Amino acid sequence: MTSYTTEIIDDGKMLINMGPQHPSTHGVINFLVETDGEVIDRAIPEIGYLHRGIEKIGEMVPYPGFMPYTDRVDYLAAMFANESYAMAVEKLLGLELPRRARYLRVIACELNRLASHLVGTGCMPMDLGAFTPFTHWVRERETANDLTEELCGARLTYNYLRIGGVSQDLPVGFDKRLLQYLDHIEPIIPEFNRLITGNEIFVKRLANVVPVTGEEAIAYGLVGPNLRASGVDWDLRRDLPYSAYGEMDFEVPIGKGVRGVVGDCYDRFVVRIEEMTQSIRILRQAVEGLPEGELTCKVPKKIKPPAGTDAFARTESARGELGCYLLADGTDKPARVRFRTGSFAAMCIIEDKSPGLMIADLVAFIASIDVVAPEIDR
Repeated sequence: MTSYTTEIIDDGKMLINMGPQHPSTHGVINFLVETDGEVIDRAIPEIGYLHRGIEKIGEMVPYPGFMPYTDRVDYLAAMFANESYAMAVEKLLGLELPRRARYLRVIACELNRLASHLVGTGCMPMDLGAFTPFTHWVRERETANDLTEELCGARLTYNYLRIGGVSQDLPVGFDKRLLQYLDHIEPIIPEFNRLITGNEIFVKRLANVVPVTGEEAIAYGLVGPNLRASGVDWDLRRDLPYSAYGEMDFEVPIGKGVRGVVGDCYDRFVVRIEEMTQSIRILRQAVEGLPEGELTCKVPKKIKPPAGTDAFARTESARGELGCYLLADGTDKPARVRFRTGSFAAMCIIEDKSPGLMIADLVAFIASIDVVAPEIDR
């Protein structure tokens, strides 16, 4: 018996593959499902279809040369991997960033968080059979991508951040165009809520489905919106501030069981919707308070941290804490590069939560934790 066959096992149960091309698995991920055809005995995540050796590549190129590769850690939220890696190198070198560079990083990352959540909250209704909300959010995301393209020349893999700062300043008039976009999209979020968030069928598909308690979320290492949806009030931007987040005023949405119990699939959806509003709030503050100054600090031409030194830096990515660990060996290349991602952590809970679910509920659960394949398998 292999994972690539469909077989009848004991008691007439089937062993089937859900993936790796299944549209609701959000990438080349496979779930080996034991089921009677409707009710699941267990669903075992199988990863390994998207391994690209990114961490090993990081040990083969000089420190600055690895920055473009970090975009591939999470193609929907590449800015955060850029920043986690840059911050880790900056820790090794003891660099202090200019204030303007820190603000520009906040602008880049929050615009990316908005774009990522537009995909996540648009795909979730589509996975459950409602296609129209996705088209609305793709339209809004295209404008966000237009702005990002103005900023760094790319729409998906950005390579915008640099060790010690950012690659370039805001284009002329970018601040006004960004504020116009924020004025446009902010009132559309309540419209989207009327379209789908409050839809009776959508609510029934998600409320009380696969609740994860705060204790379970912590025990399984869940992070970001998945952790906060379970009622755990933790956000790196507020609790361990980096870049310019310590100067921003914003709220941290947490799950409250608005239509079911705390930590259910519906809470995980709603928290991401509310986070978009907070990203808009942060972006306005960052643009309006953007200070003058340099874009980068002084960085050595040859980056060679002392042998044996190491550093760990983490950011609050769209999928939660994204950490980067670096170990230096005295050369211009790190001896070890390691990423810790939110999607990989989220996969750990699926097998234990799957028994007794309907197959349709498994689809809802996978969508609600917003995993992306490159973050799981690097």
